[in-house]
Formats: sequence, C-alpha cells, structure tokens
Amino acid sequence: MAQELERPEVLGDFQNDIYAGGQAPPYPIDWRQLEAAALEALSPEAAGYLAGGAGGEETVRANREAFDRWRIVPRMLRGVGTRDLRTQVLGTEMPAPVMVGPVGVQQILHDDAELATAAAAGSLGVPYVHSTAASASIEDVAAANGAGPRWFQLYYPTDRELAVSFVSRAAAAGYTAVVVTLDTLVLGWRPRDLARAYLPFLQGIGLANYISDPVFRSRLGGAEGMRPTVERWIEVFANPDLSWEDIAWLGERTELPMVLKGICSADDARHAADCGAAGVIVSNHGGRQLDGAVAALDALPEVVAAVPARLPVLFDSGIRTGADAIKALALGAQAVLLGRPAMWGLALGGEEGVRHVLRSFLAELDNALAMAGYRSPRELSAQSVVPRP
Repeated sequence: MAQELERPEVLGDFQNDIYAGGQAPPYPIDWRQLEAAALEALSPEAAGYLAGGAGGEETVRANREAFDRWRIVPRMLRGVGTRDLRTQVLGTEMPAPVMVGPVGVQQILHDDAELATAAAAGSLGVPYVHSTAASASIEDVAAANGAGPRWFQLYYPTDRELAVSFVSRAAAAGYTAVVVTLDTLVLGWRPRDLARAYLPFLQGIGLANYISDPVFRSRLGGAEGMRPTVERWIEVFANPDLSWEDIAWLGERTELPMVLKGICSADDARHAADCGAAGVIVSNHGGRQLDGAVAALDALPEVVAAVPARLPVLFDSGIRTGADAIKALALGAQAVLLGRPAMWGLALGGEEGVRHVLRSFLAELDNALAMAGYRSPRELSAQSVVPRP
C-alpha cells in the first residue's frame, strides 16, 4: 500500500482559534493598526528609522500603490477544501511561500532583537534571513532559530576576506543560502534619520557580526573599545565599487547558493544569471535607498521574464497582506519576504509579537488563496490577476 502523504497544516485555522477563544488577540490584526501601535511604542529615533524611507519617501508610497493597481480574479467552485501552501526554494522547505526578510539593528526595536525574530520564525518553520547588520551574531541567532530554516544576508564589504569569513561562518552555523544585497553600496538619503543625526551603527548597534568575526578583529590591530571598532566598520561597510566580477568571485568561494537582492531591471537579472546567482530578489529595499525608484511590484514581471526558468525569483518591498502576496506570486514570484510587518510585531511583543504577525499573515494568505479559488500557490498565474481599470 502506498504511504499516505502527510496532511498539510491548515494555516487558516488561526482565524478559527481567535473566534473560538472569544478574546481579542493581544496585538492588532490589521496591518495599519499594527504599524501605528508599534511606532507609538518606540522612541522617536527608532520609529523614524523603522518607518522612514529615502528622500521624499515617494518610493515607499509607490510600493504600496503598485499593489492597488492589480485586482485578484476570484474563481468559483474549484474544490479548495484541502489546500497545501508548502513550497521549496533552493532546497529550503517552507510551510508557505513566505520568509522573514533581513532587517538590521533590531536591538533598537526590542532588547531580544534578532534572537526573538529568529526564534519566532523557527517555531513556525518560516525561513529567517539574518542581516549582516545585526545586533546578534550569526552563531547566536542560529542557536535561537533552532531547527528552523535560515539564510544569511551579506552586505558585501570592501574587505574580500571578511566577506568570505561571514559566508563561511554562516555555512558552518547551518544557514543554507546567502543573500547578497546590491542596493546599499552607499547609505540612502534618509531625512527622518538625518533630522535627528541618528545612525545606530555609530553607537555600536548592529555590529555583532563584525565584532565576533576573526578577520574583522584582526583588522583592528589590537585596538580595543567601541571607537576603533566603529571607525573600522565605516571603512569596510560601504562598497560603491562592487562589481559583477566581485559577485562571481564570491560565488567561487562558497558552496551556498547565492541570491542577489535589489534587482529591479531585466538587464541586471540577466547579469545575475550569467555570474552564477542561484536566484534573485526583486526589491528596492522597501523604499529606503533610492527615492523615485520604480515600485518593486512594477519591476517583477519584467525580471521574471528575463531569467531562465531554473532561477527562482523572490520578492519584497511593500508586502502587507495575504492578498498582496497572492498578487506577487501570480506575477511570478516564488516567495515573498516580510520586513517591516515582522518588525512591528517585534516592537510590540518580542518573540510573541513576531509570531503573532507571522501566524496572522500565513492565515490570511491561506484564506485569500481559498477565496480566490486556488488550492496551492503553484496554481496561481498571470491570469489570476488583472490591472485595475
């Protein structure tokens, strides 16, 4: 007799749990209320850093407006009683095509910082992407994440040996892919932070991966204290001369699949494929880098069309709801990454707050998929959505 397949978890049951419990959840469900509550709970400096974008924040707004330009076409009577949202990207199993995107300096949001976020994601099996600019080290976050799937995000430093050290540490700590962020070769012009002269790194926040790295420490020449550490970090962090050759060079020095984040053009997507990337993430850094840039969702179909079918295309920048995720998946993304929403949960409730946000998002995605008439995200296609009249 053939072995019975494991029944997929019903992610939408979180909704039933809330109703059956008869009590309001401890944190907001609506993303706008969640954002407002989180920003109210934070210091003005931390709130500005989390919410702010580059320049006049036109790209932040454009990311959201792009979702409003698409409408889901609901299909009826298609037998959606049993749904399976499970998927796999680059060998990483996930309960739904959803990941927690890399966000740095989480210490300014909650004392438990990345340890809480990684623990919450790990408890649900949602892949967690750990930022280079983190408040907790690669190894400590891996321990907090437990058996959860995890990737490492690299800000490619000017010191190639340091880049290799970061990636090697990640591989040794059980991270199964490296995400190289391309759109932060210089820091974006961020008026909210500039108005308060607030850059957490200069206070030593977000340097845990550097401080714990043997290559970085060797570059300090025996100097101790925060000032020489920050000064050295300033020297290695920004890398505006980074090239496609540097990407290929790093790819030859790690066995981890390399995913390039910040791709918004078809030409760059083709370059990514040519230099050995295993995948790309369509992203404009949530509008935090180049103001006036194309909305990430508007760039998605062009990038999907430009790369070979073997190359997975992921998406971030502006995702807030399950319906948003359906639109991105229908337009060709194989998974979406959550950034700010997870951080709102962290700010309000640490690990419990992040878990609330992730469970809510997964449940809404499951619900929206059923209402749209699909049993799996794999059934979505460009015909699942239409441009708004």
